[in-house]
Amino acid sequence: MKKKIIIIGSGIGGLGSAALLAKSGYDVTVIEKNAKLGGRANIFEAEGYTFDMGPSWYLMPDVFEQYFKLLDEDISKHLDLVKLSPSYRVFFSNDKELPIVDIHSDLEKDLPLFEQLEPGITPKIKEYLKRSGEQYEMAKDTFMYRNMGFSLDFLKWDVIKKGIELNPFQTMQSYLNKWFKSERVKKILEYTLVFLGSDPAKTPAMYNIMNAIDFNMGVYYPKGGIYEIVKALVTINKKHGTHFMTNSPVSKIIVENKKATGVLLENGTVLEADIVISNADLWFTETHLLEKQNQTYPEKYWEQAVLSPSAFIMYLGLDRKLDVLSHHNLRFGGDWKQNFKELFDTPKLPEDPSYYICKPTETDPDLSPPGTDNLFVLVPIPPGLTLSEMDMASYRQKVLNMMKTDLNLPAIEEYVVYERSYWSDDFRRDYNAYKGTALGLAHTLKQTLNRPLNYSKKVKNLYYVGAGTSPGIGMPICLISAELVYKRIQNIKTSKPLKSL
Repeated sequence: MKKKIIIIGSGIGGLGSAALLAKSGYDVTVIEKNAKLGGRANIFEAEGYTFDMGPSWYLMPDVFEQYFKLLDEDISKHLDLVKLSPSYRVFFSNDKELPIVDIHSDLEKDLPLFEQLEPGITPKIKEYLKRSGEQYEMAKDTFMYRNMGFSLDFLKWDVIKKGIELNPFQTMQSYLNKWFKSERVKKILEYTLVFLGSDPAKTPAMYNIMNAIDFNMGVYYPKGGIYEIVKALVTINKKHGTHFMTNSPVSKIIVENKKATGVLLENGTVLEADIVISNADLWFTETHLLEKQNQTYPEKYWEQAVLSPSAFIMYLGLDRKLDVLSHHNLRFGGDWKQNFKELFDTPKLPEDPSYYICKPTETDPDLSPPGTDNLFVLVPIPPGLTLSEMDMASYRQKVLNMMKTDLNLPAIEEYVVYERSYWSDDFRRDYNAYKGTALGLAHTLKQTLNRPLNYSKKVKNLYYVGAGTSPGIGMPICLISAELVYKRIQNIKTSKPLKSL
């Protein structure tokens, strides 16, 4: 008889682990509280406009390919991937000399720009990216696919030596200061830390590997939107017999004799299982779905945790096209360090925020009516803020006013024919996110080296998957997390990516 597995939550990690386990012969059921599968990688349509609600960057194509190969699937049959060129556009606020630059993730194309920003930089940037690429391959081969706490091989000298080579005790800010002088160059190389929800002054320098991912691999986009990834994972799951239940919030993980035996739904239904995996927010799983004596990470742990930012998001449907924007656009605030202080140290709505705009219709015009664009505007804000309707209305106007100046679009409000906003409370409501964080635990030094394990220390047969556990934040990283929980359940101890199930 097949062992039964229940997975709480259908984010990328939940769907990813479900497919691996279902293909390996388990009886898998995925339970989702919301109406749609996908977790934060959600989607909605309104008045002819289609909006991806959460993740919008397709990075680390090698990780996606490796995952699909594990399932004996050709990724090209599921996703129509387009390599973006430029990868993204950067707007430097109050910079009259060079206010707008395009990054192509092709060093030969980007070198003239880097030379303009910092004359003589060519040999340094080439060496920097070469080292970043080597460190990325090392990290992938030694650490990213390794289950921590599985064995003492983590203490072997060769592993320790490779760890030291990744500069774990140096911050990204100090590391970049040793390489480059130009503040604009450093901002371009630091922006990827936004995907980790971290401050460069507190993020380990090991994350310079993000620059290798950016410049050596490029940025891609799946035609139809990021939700195509969710659809592909659901298709593969159904092929292997995974069952899905939507609109089914869980109220409790059932524990008997210190062993997970199933879940209790809010409607009173009890579902039995041999193994339970939670892809729900880890704080919610630990403090709401488990009784105190069964919590590995109780409320006290979360009170001391450093969270990634929340976000203010605007989904805008326009009545025309905007040539000033590329597919991905980043507006960097003038006082970079002050912006991070407002996000992490003295929490408040940022005065001069850096923000991000995605215009997917640049690549995929079918996502809006002919001759129009849709925009996803994201401003990182601190988690846990209590905001009034007046606060939100005022900040929305502030961001629109900034767009008028930064993008030279004084009439932008007149172009908007559809608008929806999304705030911290929406993250709390839709994803049970602790303090409304958009991403979860930030990748600080402590929380990188000591990220929550993907299994419960208090409850047998209870596992965790997704951004809250190792290795961390991001869609490809959540697919690695799916592989790690699969390894944990199957008692596979290799630290390398699997080649077959």
